[in-house]
Order: sequence, then structure tokens, then C-alpha cells
Amino acid sequence: MKETDDIQPNPIKPRVLDKLDRKILGALAADATRSYADLAKEVGLSAPAVHERVKRLRASGAIKWTVAELDGPSVGKNFLAFIHVEASGWGKTKDLVKLAEYPEVEEIHTVTGDSGMILKVRVESAEAMEGFLWQLYNSTGVRSTRTYVVLSTHLERGPQAEITAELSQGDHLR
Repeated sequence: MKETDDIQPNPIKPRVLDKLDRKILGALAADATRSYADLAKEVGLSAPAVHERVKRLRASGAIKWTVAELDGPSVGKNFLAFIHVEASGWGKTKDLVKLAEYPEVEEIHTVTGDSGMILKVRVESAEAMEGFLWQLYNSTGVRSTRTYVVLSTHLERGPQAEITAELSQGDHLR
């Protein structure tokens, strides 16, 4: 219908997470291989109820995917770096987003500050990083980079579902 062609559909409102959803998400974030029966014992619901909640959490996008988190050094990727990219123009261009096609790139973030983008890159060695940087410099739109090599990692994790605005700052540390 012509009269409704320009009308945008109502956006789907994200499902509000309750305490049980957050407990389930926290448990799955710690170990996604847990059975529904095991999760049910922990959160105080039946296994079918947990299964339904997990299905809703997947459908809502709260659970993006379930993957095996690989250990970089164990698979020969011992060299981790964060690369700040200064681009011509403001960061996110089609050419720079194509950097996601490089298997060395684990994350791409558009940021404020001195850089337009930050890349998390993991490779085998300093020589492999040098090769990657050569490719990066040859990418359209890259003006300069600053590379920060990681010496050791003390914590690497995703979002924590159990930490909410209701918790005052530092309460979870006590």
C-alpha cells in the first residue's frame, strides 16, 4: 500500500530481564555446556521452565550465540595486541569494516578520542603482527596506527548479567 510505504514498523521492545533471567545468563556465561536440569537446580525452576526462558533469551537477542571460547596460546596465537586506527574521515567506513574479514581480527570498535577505531588482533608472532600491520596500512582510509602489545592478560570476559544498576558501586566486591 502506497500510503504506508514510509511508515516504519514499531521496534520490538527488548524483554526486561528479571533476576531469574540474569541468574540463568550468569550461569550460562560461566559454562554454556550445563544441562537445563543443572541450571534448574541452581535457579530454583523446573528444567522445562529454564528451557523456555533460554529460548526467549535467545529470541530476544540477550544470548547472541553459543561458542567454544578458544585459548589463544593453546592454538598457537601467542601474540595479542590492540591497534588504535586513525582513519581519514570518521572511523567506520565500508573499507575499514572489511577488516572483519581478516581472521586475525577478533574485535572492531568505533571509539571516541584520538583514534577512530580500536582493533583486537591475535596472531602467532611479532613477525605475523608486522605482516598484519602491512596489510592494515594498505587498507583504504587508514592514516596511522598505534599498536599496544599485551604482555599478559589477567581478566578477559564478556558482559556480566548479574551486575545491574540496582547494585551500588562496589557492592559486588564485598
